[in-house]
Amino acid sequence: MQVLKFGGSSVANATNMNKVIAIVRKAIANDRTVVVASAISGATDALLLIGKTAKAGDENYLNLIDTLQQKHTAIIEELIPAEESEVIKIKCNALFNQLREICKGVYLLKELTELSQDHLVSFGEMLSTNIISAKLKSLNISHQWKDSRDLIKTEAQAGKNVVIDNLTTNNIWEYFNNDQHKLYIMPGFIASDMAGRTTTLGRGGSDYTASIIAVGTQARRLEIWTDVCGMMTADPRIVPDAHPIRNISYKEALELSHFGAKVVYPPTIQPVVKQGIPIYVKNTFAPDDFGTLIERNPPQGQEKIRGISSSNKIALLSMEGSGMVGIPGYSSKLFDVLSKNNVNIILITQASSVHTMCIAIAEDDADKAKKAADELFAYEISLGKVDPLRVEKGFSIISLVGDDMKNQSGASGKMFEALGREGINIRAIAQGSSEKNVSAVLHTEDVNDAIRAIHTEFFSNSANRVNLFIAGYGTVSKALVSIIFAQRKSIEARLGKEIVICGLCNSRNYLLNRNGIEENFNLQEGEKNTDNRYISEICKLKLSNSIFVDCTANRNIASLYVDMFRNKFSVVTCNKIANSLSYESYRELFATARLEKVQYKYETTVCAALPVLETILQLVNCGDTIYRIEGILSGTLNFLFSNYNGETPFATLVKEAAEKGYAEPDPRLDLAGTDVFRKFLISSRQGGFPIESSDVDFQGFIPEEIMCKEQTDFPAYAEEFYAKLLAYEPQLKEQYTKAAAKGEKLRFIASLDAKECNGNGKPKCTISLKSIGAEHPFYTLEGTDNAVIIESDYYPNAIVIKGAGAGARQTAGGVLNDILSL
Repeated sequence: MQVLKFGGSSVANATNMNKVIAIVRKAIANDRTVVVASAISGATDALLLIGKTAKAGDENYLNLIDTLQQKHTAIIEELIPAEESEVIKIKCNALFNQLREICKGVYLLKELTELSQDHLVSFGEMLSTNIISAKLKSLNISHQWKDSRDLIKTEAQAGKNVVIDNLTTNNIWEYFNNDQHKLYIMPGFIASDMAGRTTTLGRGGSDYTASIIAVGTQARRLEIWTDVCGMMTADPRIVPDAHPIRNISYKEALELSHFGAKVVYPPTIQPVVKQGIPIYVKNTFAPDDFGTLIERNPPQGQEKIRGISSSNKIALLSMEGSGMVGIPGYSSKLFDVLSKNNVNIILITQASSVHTMCIAIAEDDADKAKKAADELFAYEISLGKVDPLRVEKGFSIISLVGDDMKNQSGASGKMFEALGREGINIRAIAQGSSEKNVSAVLHTEDVNDAIRAIHTEFFSNSANRVNLFIAGYGTVSKALVSIIFAQRKSIEARLGKEIVICGLCNSRNYLLNRNGIEENFNLQEGEKNTDNRYISEICKLKLSNSIFVDCTANRNIASLYVDMFRNKFSVVTCNKIANSLSYESYRELFATARLEKVQYKYETTVCAALPVLETILQLVNCGDTIYRIEGILSGTLNFLFSNYNGETPFATLVKEAAEKGYAEPDPRLDLAGTDVFRKFLISSRQGGFPIESSDVDFQGFIPEEIMCKEQTDFPAYAEEFYAKLLAYEPQLKEQYTKAAAKGEKLRFIASLDAKECNGNGKPKCTISLKSIGAEHPFYTLEGTDNAVIIESDYYPNAIVIKGAGAGARQTAGGVLNDILSL
């Protein structure tokens, strides 16, 4: 014998019922089969609403019944051929007429007793199973429809319907031994008391019915068919990459179910545990999938932790007071009064001093729990020995479950570390003595982030997933995105890192997808990026391994790094602004990153992908002392001075550089040397020197009256600018001629000399146009290349780094290297 239970989603419509029939046909080829079915999806809630409406004296209950009847009739008409559907229509109409009679009495009396409500909701399963039976009959599949109320008997205990085990088991055994049909169809959820009145089995009642039948028939297996592929490592609606648990023990399944896993309900498992009947949780919509096998001794796989579950709508009750210390009985008194008031305790923690105790219960029970406890301890409260019970709502419990947790060194630590990385505060912690679960109480608003973080830590390959949130979509960002899409498979194969672009923005729009933006995205179709909405939205996602990538030159974006660190983002940037502000703000960046245990990478802020900053940092970290840093830090200025020969006017070269893209559209930005200044500050600070902007002797080579900063609209000023620059040609030519006469060249050089000091004891720092001879490493530097000289105690003859110091793909490549280094 085997028992198959189908839930409401499995019988929700004619299409799904046909899937059920296909599964049943395959099953009966192997063994005698009992099919237990729930009401169609939504029917039980509809019936409860009908009863509530009738009790309120609202005639609309009749319309609600009509709507429910029409829904069932539509299923019949689609499922069963017209010439064979009249019998089932008559039967269903009769059931609905009975329903109307019951509701009429409720309507007239304005009273809905527990027995009446049980009878009322029983119609859902009666209707669905009769429709399934009619479909089987139309297919000439021999079977027997059996009313569960004839077999499953209950009695009232503490206001609940409790199954009379021995009587029920005997009823089931006798019936199925005396009747030898191959297939049986039975309604779930419903039973009857000793007077023959309809009762129900409560939440998860259809699963419970199936479990009781499995025990009574000594079935070889129980199959629970639902709309998911078995029990999952986490709720797939919260964790998209959650996967089915192939094998799990009864005890593990009970633990997961206790803390909110809704695929099975604990009473479902209890009757079959003693019998050792395996439970298969299967997907009606993917019947060939293995699903989950729940058994006594499952095989041990690599995953020692089985799953994560959570319960919401939890209230914390806190009892504390000096009078509790060293005096026995407070806990037992509290538990006793809660039990008498039908308050179920979900989790308990108690301080070793016995000064405080905290218990978790359902929010719905919180008010009556407080009332009962405060009345019980009224005397102690009046004496100040115990404080009134404190109630806090809005919590959830998250649990990590696994039989083998006791042998998993550091499992609890990994769980709490994962929560800590996400900045999630834990209010209470408990671990069962069996060491099958670790539970934490936290604010409900954090529960989804907590589940994702823990799942990543224990189950997901996404522990190696890197979530990128890119700001800016200019030339560098476009190149970065292009490289990532082209290379991500190769990167995953070589480094085991999955690079996922989850967010992207420019100043106008943004795209956001926690599962990754598709390659054919259109940023113009994104959400409006007003008031830094992109930043606020990505912070709400709280994905592990998140990196904020700044590909802008925007001061406002640069000012957000500290906030990003506090939101557990690492930051990778090619934006020079943040590291070139005050030295105090520079230090704050690193201090905050360390405090929040995230990382900050900025190699491409100086000379694109050339390893300038990395080299300086390595020297400092290994105890070396740097004496000199000297650099040509602008590809634009190097292009201009390596091509300037005193014949072609400098203004002409500037215009050519702008046209070729070597210079900014407004070339004054390059000629002003601001970019060089920022790179120099960053390089000096990387070398351990606390340099401020005021410490640098900056000497521009173009007069302020030519640069004319107040002219912000360069296209309108361009003609005048080039005319003024051309008029300045004699002065530039004079400098060139003097240098050439000595066999030297002009280069715009930034220099730090720690062997010489300025007036405040800091290294001498200068940025100016200099004339250098052939012995200088920069003499042969041509085109748009950059170069940096680093002289130190370990390297007195200097390290020279040369190469392309600009370019979209070079910078993007450097940004990607920083990302991959995290």
